[in-house]
Amino acid sequence: MGDEGRAMMGYLVVFVGAGIGGAARHGMNIWVAKLMGTGFPWHTLVINILGSLAMGLVAGFFAERGDATGHLRLFLATGILGGFTTFSAFSLDAILLWERHDYLLASLYVGGSAVGALTGLVLGLWSMRMALG
Repeated sequence: MGDEGRAMMGYLVVFVGAGIGGAARHGMNIWVAKLMGTGFPWHTLVINILGSLAMGLVAGFFAERGDATGHLRLFLATGILGGFTTFSAFSLDAILLWERHDYLLASLYVGGSAVGALTGLVLGLWSMRMALG
């Protein structure tokens, strides 16, 4: 396959992966809302943390064992996880909390998302390094 064919295949695997990730995010939104209610954006918080954990696992795997430029990385990291994680929704939820004058909840949400996501990523990287290293 030539360069142009590889490039087109890259777009295709990202497209398919993003559809899978977006569908998974939608399902998680519904499940978490039923489980925890809708007064606080738990769904986005959970997705951001789980998505970052998964990104750490994927990035850790490719850093230790895989081809970081291949179509599998594009499918998993850019496609599925790009479709699953929701930092654009995070921004909207934070501002909506702020606009409702729920300043403490908005602050806790922003801080919890940032710390939780970074912790999830570090835990994922560490887990892969321990498992594969």
